[in-house]
Amino acid sequence: MSLLSAAWTVYLKELLDALRDRRTLLTVLVSSVALGPAVLVLVSTLVAGFEKRAEARVVVVQGMQHAPGLRNYLERQTYTIKPAPADYERQLQDSTLGDPVLVIEPGFEAGLLSGQAPRLEVVSSSSNQRAQGGVGALERLLRGYNQEQAMLRLAARGVAASALEATRVEERDLADPASRAAQLSTMVPYFVLMAVLYGCLNAALDTTAGERERGSLEPLLMNPASRWALVLGKWGAVASVGILIAVLSCTSFLPGQWLLRSEALSAMFRFGPGEALSFMALLLPLAAALAALLMAIAIRCRSFKEAQANATVVMLGVSLLPLVVVFNQEGTSPWHLWVPALAQTTLMGRVLKGEDLALADVWPSAAVCALLAGLCIAFVARTLRSAALK
Repeated sequence: MSLLSAAWTVYLKELLDALRDRRTLLTVLVSSVALGPAVLVLVSTLVAGFEKRAEARVVVVQGMQHAPGLRNYLERQTYTIKPAPADYERQLQDSTLGDPVLVIEPGFEAGLLSGQAPRLEVVSSSSNQRAQGGVGALERLLRGYNQEQAMLRLAARGVAASALEATRVEERDLADPASRAAQLSTMVPYFVLMAVLYGCLNAALDTTAGERERGSLEPLLMNPASRWALVLGKWGAVASVGILIAVLSCTSFLPGQWLLRSEALSAMFRFGPGEALSFMALLLPLAAALAALLMAIAIRCRSFKEAQANATVVMLGVSLLPLVVVFNQEGTSPWHLWVPALAQTTLMGRVLKGEDLALADVWPSAAVCALLAGLCIAFVARTLRSAALK
């Protein structure tokens, strides 16, 4: 029997065994396929909540009766004035009140007319994310009121209002809608990456340490097939399971977009069939490398539980590497494209931004993954030939 023929036979047997464990497979499918779109829906719900509060144009005020001029300004800006509850401080601390409170002291209008600078207090709580999100809009509204009052005072003294501003500042945002949407959809590459990891994990541990613990590995080694055929067949089955989970995870985000509750996010979010195919192509070499690496770790273990403990290092590393993109404020460094998992996260982020991927960006991670897979496969084959396996 040739090497490829024997490896194909082992591949079919291992793939059937991996798919036969329905309980584990169902757990991986639910956690990797359903969790990502669920989190995407939760994020869209959060964004929709912010949009709804922004559209409501409500200002919660205590002591509005002390500032009729400010009331007139707020109403001209089409804002609705809502009285603050008596226990607004406690409600802000408990996060039951979702808007900051504008506090106006007695004598505000009289002080303003006499040329003084009466105080306006914006009360919020940094632990209350809903209220904290409205502080900026309220402060911009009050700055507009201050600017209007200053212009009126200058006009009353015969001074042109243009003298108030020596320069004119305009803001220009260079980010296109796809780049802004990518900031909100950074969890998509992470969840797809973790889906590949967990898809390979159970299959890799079961086909090595699991078989050794059950005592089925030694009879398998007595077959006339070479060790390389056994290893290649097992590795191919594990990598296929990881790729299958990656395909299902990528495609699950396509219908997940239908559930987005934020109209702005739905309009900007860019993840169609083309992006899904790009994700799959980027994840193929990573799935192959992770399958071989997990097998190399588990082949030295005497039990499935011991293999799980040793594989924790790989799981921790793969889950923490994408955070480099989040915490790095200086942009992508060239070495990012040489580190597996980090390179895939970086490139998938570029896909979400609508950027074209050049071959020079893709081949470093693919080459490293191929080298890692080859070394790990050779290590597993050498371990199977050693007497330490007995």
